[in-house]
Amino acid sequence: MGCWPACGAVSTTPHFDRSPGRVVFGMIASIPFLGSAKSAPGESARAAAPRAEALHDAVLVRRFNGGDEAAFVEIITRHRGKMFSAAFNLLRNRADAEEIVQDTFIRAHRGLARFRGDCALGTWLYQIARNLSHNRYKYLFCRRQHATRSLDSAFCDDNRATLASLIASDAPSPVQEAEIGEFSRLVASCLERISPGRREALRRRNNLNSSYEEIAKALGINIGTVKSRIARARESLRIELARACPEFASATSSGEWLCPARFPGCLEIAFA
Repeated sequence: MGCWPACGAVSTTPHFDRSPGRVVFGMIASIPFLGSAKSAPGESARAAAPRAEALHDAVLVRRFNGGDEAAFVEIITRHRGKMFSAAFNLLRNRADAEEIVQDTFIRAHRGLARFRGDCALGTWLYQIARNLSHNRYKYLFCRRQHATRSLDSAFCDDNRATLASLIASDAPSPVQEAEIGEFSRLVASCLERISPGRREALRRRNNLNSSYEEIAKALGINIGTVKSRIARARESLRIELARACPEFASATSSGEWLCPARFPGCLEIAFA
C-alpha cells in the first residue's frame, strides 16, 4: 500500500471501470475529513438523525450500483472521518489508520454490489475498518513484540535497575512541585493587593501574552501608559512578595527564590 496523494479537487465524473481491484486511490485521499453534522436541537431530532442518514446512505448505494460514481465519492465524504477514528483508536498511529481507511473503501467499492442492506451502511463500513484494524494490530504485535522492550523492565536478573533510570528527565521532583504550588499561591495573593489597572495590564501581558498595542486597545489607554503600568505592577509585586516573605528581599535575583530546576516561566508574571 502506498502513501496517500496530496489533497486536491475531486472529480465526480466516472473515471475508472467497475472491475474488481481497480480503484483510483486519489479519489479517496483527496477528500478531507469532515466532522459529523450537527443535529437539530431536541430529542426527536436527535433520534431521527441516524435514520435519516441511513436512508440517505441507502440512496447513495442504489445510485452507485446504478453506475453513478459520484455517489461513492459522497459515501467517502460522509464516512471517512468515522472510519479513521475507528482505526486510530486501536492502532494509535495516523499512517496505519490512513491505510486502513484506504483499504476499507477499496473493499467497499468492490463489495457494494453485494451489500444487502441488512444493516446501515455506516455499520457495514465500520465493521470492515475494525476487522482490518484488528488484523493490522495482530501483525504489528507479532512483528514487534520481540524487537521492543519496556522502559520499566530490569537490565537482567542480577541487576534490577530499569532502563528508565538511565533517561534524564526535566520533570520536577515532589519537593519542587510543592515549592512551585506554594509560590504560585503566594503570587496570586500578592497580586490582589495591586491596583486593578496595573494588575490587569500585567495579567494581559504575562498570562495572555498580549502585545503592548493589544493591551492599549483593550484598556483604552496609550502604549506609554501600558508600559508604565506593567513596570509599576512588577515593582509593586516585588515589594508585596518581599513583605510577605522577608527572605526574598535579600535575594539578588528571582532565580534564588526556588530550586534551580523549576517549571519554566513560574516567575514570569512577576519578572518577565
